[in-house]
Amino acid sequence: MAQVEATTERVVGADAETVFDALADYTGTRAKVLPEHFSEYEVREGGDGEGTLVHWKLQATSKRVRDCLLEVSEPADGELVEKDRNSSMVTTWRVTPAGEGRARVVVHTTWQGAGGIGGFFEKTFAPKGLGRIYDAVLDKLAAEVEK
Repeated sequence: MAQVEATTERVVGADAETVFDALADYTGTRAKVLPEHFSEYEVREGGDGEGTLVHWKLQATSKRVRDCLLEVSEPADGELVEKDRNSSMVTTWRVTPAGEGRARVVVHTTWQGAGGIGGFFEKTFAPKGLGRIYDAVLDKLAAEVEK
């Protein structure tokens, strides 16, 4: 099994603290910024950053749906880590200042992919698909925090 990685980033027209707080707000903002690829969204514990447990289904393709139960931690300032209890998937969100009134958001996801030919295709195509999904999340996030 090979490790699969996908990274997407964007500079948003709001300060880093505002952007981070929006991403960490699982009971409010986060639900608003998820595109149609996410369903059955439910905060099961917490709801604001560290200690949150959140569930969703992620439909990456017409045939591939991932049932995610994510534990959220904040290992460093400006960083959220979502570890899926149902798989090896880990998503890290980093928010850093990018000039006055601007923030850089980087989302990086890794997981252990399948072996064999299926793993080859997963490693080749999954990062592009996930990148498109996270581009949509970052579009909606920017629209939310730049109001």
